[in-house]
Parts: sequence; C-alpha cells; structure tokens
Amino acid sequence: DGSTPPHQLSSGQGSHGAVFADNARVMVKTATLADGHPSWTVLRADGSTAAEVKSVAELPPFIPNAQLLRLGGPRDLRAVVIRPRNFTPGTKLPVLVSVYGGPHAQTVHATKRSYLLQQWMADQGFIVLSIDGRGTPSRGRDWEREIKNDVISGPLDDQVEGLRQAAARVPEMDLSRVGIYGWSFGGYFSAMAVMRRPDVFHAACAGAPVADWLDYDTHYTERYLGVPDVAAGEHGSGMDIYTKNSVLTYCKDLQRPLLIIHGTADDNVYFMHALKMTGALFRAGKDFDFLPLSGFTHMVPDPVITTRLNDRIADFFIQHLQR
Repeated sequence: DGSTPPHQLSSGQGSHGAVFADNARVMVKTATLADGHPSWTVLRADGSTAAEVKSVAELPPFIPNAQLLRLGGPRDLRAVVIRPRNFTPGTKLPVLVSVYGGPHAQTVHATKRSYLLQQWMADQGFIVLSIDGRGTPSRGRDWEREIKNDVISGPLDDQVEGLRQAAARVPEMDLSRVGIYGWSFGGYFSAMAVMRRPDVFHAACAGAPVADWLDYDTHYTERYLGVPDVAAGEHGSGMDIYTKNSVLTYCKDLQRPLLIIHGTADDNVYFMHALKMTGALFRAGKDFDFLPLSGFTHMVPDPVITTRLNDRIADFFIQHLQR
C-alpha cells in the first residue's frame, strides 16, 4: 500500500528472484550466485528468515569458466565468454556463438551453473560466446520493440557487432573460424546467420528451427510480425513481412556447412518446418546435413540421445572449424 519503503533483500552477484504466497505473508527468495551455488530462503513479510530450503541435488563437478562482458558501443551489448578449462592464453581458437536471440529469453546472465553445457562445448577446443541483442528481455520497452516486423535483421547485426567487439577484448578468438548454433528460435537464428552472413559465420547447427513463420503455432508471431492476409496471395497485406523473415527465402543463398536437427514429433515447432527447409535447400542444389530425431518432441529428455546429440554437434564443428 506504499506505507513501507522498499528495502533490498538480496545481495551478491548472481541471479535473484522471489515467489510470494497468495496472502503475501511469506515468500521464497531464490538465488544462484556467481560461484554457482543455489539457495532458497523462506522469508516472512517483515523480512525475517523462517527457514532455509536445502538442495538435495548433486553439485556440478566444476564451475564454468564464464566471463561476463559489457561490450560498450551504441547499444552497450551484454555478452558472456566461456574459455576451455585448459585454456592457454595467446592460443587462437575457433569461436562458437551459442544463440537464442529471440523474445522472452536471455542467454547472458550471472548464473554460471547454466553454462555447464557451453563449458563442455568450449572444452572441445572452442571459445564459446553468447550475446543478447535487440528484442531480448530486461533492457526496456523500446529495446524489445526494436524487432517489430523484422525479428532477424537488427538482432543479427547485433551478433555480428558483438562478435567483433568481443574479439577485440579476447584476442584468442579466431574470427576466420566462427560457428553458430542454437535451438528453436536459436535454430532459426543460426540458419539465417549462416545464409545471410556467410562472411562472418562459417558453419551453423540449427536445432528445431522455425523455417516459415506462417506455420508457427505460437501467438507471438502475430505480436511481432502482424497478421498476414494469406487469402490475398503472395503480395497480400503483411505477406512481404513474413517472406522477409522466412528461412525459406534465403535457402538459395547457403554457402557454408549447415546441420539441421529436428524431432519428428515436435509439438511446438512442427517437423514440417524441417521438411520445408530441407526441401527448399534440396531444390536449390545446396548441400546440408540433416539429423531427424525419431519420436522426440521439441525437447530431448533422453540422456543417451542427449549425449549423442551434443557429441554430433561438437563433431560437426570440429570437422568444419578446427584446422
């Protein structure tokens, strides 16, 4: 009711959050600090501690070697760099950009535990980089609205600019050997990156990519791209926006190695996206690798298949970027 001034309950670098009871008499404060350790604290309305909730999860065997960067420049891009655990300063390494790049999700944050897989990928002989560009959350209303009618051009420019700025800070990054990979919107982003900017990205892995926004099932498509007049045909109102944002438009331009991965039972980005994308590439006479995951939906919870999948992605980039 405004009668009590706010006071800070969290401390320490990391990610902090809270979940409140319906009556607001208690809350659970969550934190994952820079050292990677999580905590859950039950607090009363007056801020006093009621209980500590202990984790029974096994602690990871290591803390990822993640360095947060503010890259400066006109957009003050945020980035994270993950080096191999056996990193030797001065040794040039190929770069892998781990991307999502779309609405409602960040890849750069202070929770180091979330970079365990990226650390494993870095340990295969890469420097892994993630950048949050325009359209990602927590940078204000105008930042998120930058992608209205075009969800890829500005964010792709941000990845390119952030890559160059990061390399100026981390001279071991070899920009002549850059790969990009991601899942879902990140898969879409990776495919578009390697097709539209082959001068920057030399190989890509697109996991469960949205190939054509006309076929995506989530309403945020219309939020950002508008409602097309499909009945009016190719040049109907709004159709040019969908064409400009479609991977299918750029399949003819593929020059670099591309690995496409998709679950055949995907209930979010339907498998038809992979079929339309591979069909367009085949028609255009382009070479590509395709890995269908039989029976899997948008996620891959099977530990054996998850291991095989990550090995396959790493092998793909080792083949094309390590020389």
